[in-house]
Amino acid sequence: MPKALREIRGRSLVARSADALLAGGCTHLVVVVAQGLQEHFQAALAGINAPISYAVGGSRRQDSVVEGLRVLATDPELATCRVVLVHDAARALVPPSVVGTVIEAVNGGAAAVIPVIPMIDSVRRDEHEAGSSVVDRSDLRLVQTPQGFDLQVLVASHAVALRRGLEVTDDAAVCEATGHPVLLVPGSRDSLKVTEPFDLVVAEAICDQREIHQEDPA
Repeated sequence: MPKALREIRGRSLVARSADALLAGGCTHLVVVVAQGLQEHFQAALAGINAPISYAVGGSRRQDSVVEGLRVLATDPELATCRVVLVHDAARALVPPSVVGTVIEAVNGGAAAVIPVIPMIDSVRRDEHEAGSSVVDRSDLRLVQTPQGFDLQVLVASHAVALRRGLEVTDDAAVCEATGHPVLLVPGSRDSLKVTEPFDLVVAEAICDQREIHQEDPA
């Protein structure tokens, strides 16, 4: 099963991501899934109180995003949509406040927005036979999601990337490659990417801590 269907404290990563996006201000979800898995995702997202559309993903991340954007273009209810967020369901614990900050920044005029956190670990560059060297981390940031965009800018940027044969790691890089500046906003360490079993342990601890705070706001 895809990682997005793994559960934290009885709720799937994709459902927790949907909760956070909606709580942060999103109004419609487009879930991009692999061929043949839509029913599984529909079951995981049962009970979500928002319109949900589905798209079949491509072989690369950027291809999957393009497929999701095509759904937006063909849905008459979304004809007036101006802000689009692209989120990795593996970052299921992103705080709604981060989602809201990204949306606010795009509404404020930014074409592309990324939530980031400072890099706290020391970093060294492996120079192989020459040894290694320290990398100045003061200006380095770790990139998170959701990344937010002006919809027309993102669609046009992906079209240019396709024509040029560009291959990029995320959508902000697509926009940057086509001449649009990328705005950085504060992310959250809660928004870890669940990739390995250890990450699930950390995610469960974050959920437990949140529940404690909800039960005892003081």
